[in-house]
Amino acid sequence: MINRIPILKALKDDRWVRPYLKHYKKTLILAIFLGILTFVCGGGLMFCAGYLISRSAARPENILLVYVPIVLTRAFGVFRPAVRYMERLVSHNWVFKMTSKFRQQLYDALEQDATKFNSKYQLGDILGLLSEDVSHIQNLYLRTIFPMFVAWGLYAIIVVGLGILSPLMGLWMLIVFALIIFAIPIWSVLINGARQAYEKNTKNKLYTDLTDNVMGVSDWVLSGRGKEFLKLHVNDQKQLFKINHEMKLFERVRDFLLQLVFLLAIVSLIVWGSIRFGQRSTYYTNWIAAFVLALFPTVEAFASLPSAVQETNIYKDSLNRLNNLPLTKEEKQKKIEIAAPYNLAVQDLHYTYPGTDKGVLHGINLEIKTGEKIAILGRSGAGKSTFASLLRGDRVPSAGSIKLNGIETDRFGDQMSKYFSVINQKPYLFNTTIGNNLRLGNENATDDQLWDALRRVGLAEMVQSLTKGLDTEVDEAGLRFSGGERHRLALARVLLQDTPIVLLDEPTVGLDPITEQAVINTFLDQLAGKTLIWITHHLQGIDKMDQVIFIEDGKINMQGTPENLWKTEERFRELKKADQGL
Repeated sequence: MINRIPILKALKDDRWVRPYLKHYKKTLILAIFLGILTFVCGGGLMFCAGYLISRSAARPENILLVYVPIVLTRAFGVFRPAVRYMERLVSHNWVFKMTSKFRQQLYDALEQDATKFNSKYQLGDILGLLSEDVSHIQNLYLRTIFPMFVAWGLYAIIVVGLGILSPLMGLWMLIVFALIIFAIPIWSVLINGARQAYEKNTKNKLYTDLTDNVMGVSDWVLSGRGKEFLKLHVNDQKQLFKINHEMKLFERVRDFLLQLVFLLAIVSLIVWGSIRFGQRSTYYTNWIAAFVLALFPTVEAFASLPSAVQETNIYKDSLNRLNNLPLTKEEKQKKIEIAAPYNLAVQDLHYTYPGTDKGVLHGINLEIKTGEKIAILGRSGAGKSTFASLLRGDRVPSAGSIKLNGIETDRFGDQMSKYFSVINQKPYLFNTTIGNNLRLGNENATDDQLWDALRRVGLAEMVQSLTKGLDTEVDEAGLRFSGGERHRLALARVLLQDTPIVLLDEPTVGLDPITEQAVINTFLDQLAGKTLIWITHHLQGIDKMDQVIFIEDGKINMQGTPENLWKTEERFRELKKADQGL
């Protein structure tokens, strides 16, 4: 049966849902108790009201026979919404507390695998993990697990309560409500679950085919196959509509059967009440309406179970995707302390992307001494960015080593931010104030330090001219600033971080030549004295470097000072002239 119900199979070895059920069990138990109490109050309200209506139709022997039900009706009427409100507070507090830890675990799992995203995950998978899957797991708790526990609790109360009065009636209700709680939901998952999977696959195929065909629609038209293109799309659409119609039809039949089972339970109570109370005095016949009406509020607790359980087919993919993430490492990272001078040594470096045979770097040997300015050039795909990731310790070499003061860079982990800072192609500014964006480099920086950094990068006057100064919102991704201004703000952030080594990963891409030269000059002036590793695609500003390296096909093709390369390498002279437009 587990293999037939996908969510049970996914939960079998789950480490994302079950641990939180155990970790927050006290809050969960309280939420379930309040949920059951809500329906008990609703049932009590209808029980007292049913008795009161029936009893008031006859002349009471004692005023208390009417007055007590009136008081109880009022009490249950007040308690029901109050308990319901408390239940909502507790259950949602439980879910939000759980999802906050859940998100932390998710981000920890993604962070340790962050550098392998491009090779291991598609963009849709990453977005799904970060947004859709969290929402799905939250709904799994709120819409399936929690209502299921509440329904089981009510099921036990109804069966035990009626079983005490009449064992035979208790056994009958055990069977009737088992159809509602177990049989119909499982039937719904088995029948409509397969249809849901088929619908999802059909919809994905429709999106893929439609996207591919629209991108190549000109080819369809030029080849005179326009009608064939439309026919393919219409057939896929009809297939999708057909499965949707079958699912809706099944849901209507299922809901109708569910109502028939409820009707069976109500009729059973009427018959049982008539047999048990109807042959006695008029006083006892008042209990028939009380027992029957008490059952009606429980419909809300049971009626949503089949559709809630059926939705678990949607959550299955999210659960599987989360459980396929790597386990987070619990061990504490050892503190690494090194002192100046900070020297990088690359020895016989090889790198191959995980899970592939694609070798990117082959036998790189290089020494970068403290305070040295080195430029790394090469065409796209030559391995420049991969080499930069290895230098920062974000990737682990397949063979060979990269060491900072004798320690492998991949051992530093988060501590590398004390020694290494980066300005990449598109510096990102968050949708907050200028001050907050700058303090990413140094959380404890004072306003005076922020203004000093802005002056050094030539932005102080511009920021002072803004109405709110450092409190000015930069808008999403910093779009209110030009490309050159964003790069200067990123440099100001690096100056506040004050690391001995700075990596510039093609920071001037997309800038016009004048702005590019101005930004390069600012970088070189303000980063004087620091070790500068500049990854670039052309040779503007290259003369100010101490060492230039060309990487081609994963190997160092040319290496030396700009002056020596100009004298000894014909290809370097040709590239330099081409870059200058000569």
